[in-house]
Amino acid sequence: MYREISELFMYGSLDKDSILSRLGDIFELVDTGEYNKPKVIKDIKVQLKRLLVLATDYGFDNNLWHNYIAFFLMMSENPFSLVCEKSVIREGTVTSIVKEDLARIRRLFFYDFSDIENELDIDCFSVLNDYQAVKKNKKIYNWNVSEKVQALSRKLEKSKDDDEFYTAVTDFYRDYGVGQFGLNKAFRIEENTTGGIDFVAINNMDVVTLDDLIGYELQKQKLVENTEAFVRGSKANNVLLFGDSGTGKSTSIKAIVNRYYDSGLRMVEIYKHQFKYLQAIISTIKNRNYKFIIYMDDLSFEEDEIEYKYLKAVIEGSVETRPDNILIYATSNRRHLIKETWNDKDDHTNQEDIHHSDTVEEKLSLVSRFGITIGYSKPMPKEYEHIVIELAKRAGITMDEETLKMEAVRWEMSHGGISGRTAQQFVNYLIYQQEKNAVN
Repeated sequence: MYREISELFMYGSLDKDSILSRLGDIFELVDTGEYNKPKVIKDIKVQLKRLLVLATDYGFDNNLWHNYIAFFLMMSENPFSLVCEKSVIREGTVTSIVKEDLARIRRLFFYDFSDIENELDIDCFSVLNDYQAVKKNKKIYNWNVSEKVQALSRKLEKSKDDDEFYTAVTDFYRDYGVGQFGLNKAFRIEENTTGGIDFVAINNMDVVTLDDLIGYELQKQKLVENTEAFVRGSKANNVLLFGDSGTGKSTSIKAIVNRYYDSGLRMVEIYKHQFKYLQAIISTIKNRNYKFIIYMDDLSFEEDEIEYKYLKAVIEGSVETRPDNILIYATSNRRHLIKETWNDKDDHTNQEDIHHSDTVEEKLSLVSRFGITIGYSKPMPKEYEHIVIELAKRAGITMDEETLKMEAVRWEMSHGGISGRTAQQFVNYLIYQQEKNAVN
């Protein structure tokens, strides 16, 4: 094993603490014949436990070693795999090197662990060949990654030779991409210890569709039209969704990402205090073969906050043109995003700012830099009743319609007022009550 790993070229930049690298080191030590058997067995079990943790995190089962190697290939961002996701690969020096690498990885994929098990008198590797996971809960791991890993693993298992193995891997890169951006729908940003940023996959994103949001047909249509133009490579606009709380602004954007994920759409969620990293985020994703929505939820600024300047520069105004594969979608309860007071309208009360009206205009100009603004207003009472009725039907609530309307009105009066969110919360309550009554 360690010889195959040490001879990798394009795929050779292994993290020294990776499972594959650590097992290679352990097997090399065993091959020398000079080792402490109990310690080696302990070290092997530590790595296999890490493999089990990975399997639990992603919902792998059956042959965990095959799943791990497939996952390793899928996450390996290198010059070859990154080009694969963008264009057709032509035969040449690089492909020859990669084919040799993938032939070695194929031997690792079908590695026979029986010799090491016989040497150490253990059977823990055999257990992993037919691992049966506990009942899967799609909410606790990334289902998109899990399905793709196991699909690639099965395809690699069927490869009859090195050429078929190479074709399976390159086909995957072409169809799905490589690394975390290829496998995941959405990401958030975390500051790391070196002062930079890391992209962290969001594994439990709501599986919502636009049909789940009842009403707001015109708003949804505008959002779909702009997003479809974006994923097709046509000109599209940054979008601001504004309006009352609980009307479905955030749900609309999540649904858009779910709908167009297979078309290469990805989302990066960023918070106001992270706007200083906007240029770094754009630099990281601008050359990838995906379309990225930088998503800002509940966007607003107080009088003394200046983060909006970072946003203005990125949307329109920076020397560097915003890449064609990036748009900004934001939601806000405020139409103009930035709090404006009555004093803002009066230059006489702001003597320290000689050109105060220019300052106000600078603040308010942020909205104009969103090419499309879509309003989500609070539903009228009849619309609220309609939303409740439709949600109740989908949930299988058996309450008659008139009683349902009456109870819905009572609920909203004591639970935050009329909104789609209130309607959903009311139906969630009815579901619980119906289930409780069924048990009793």
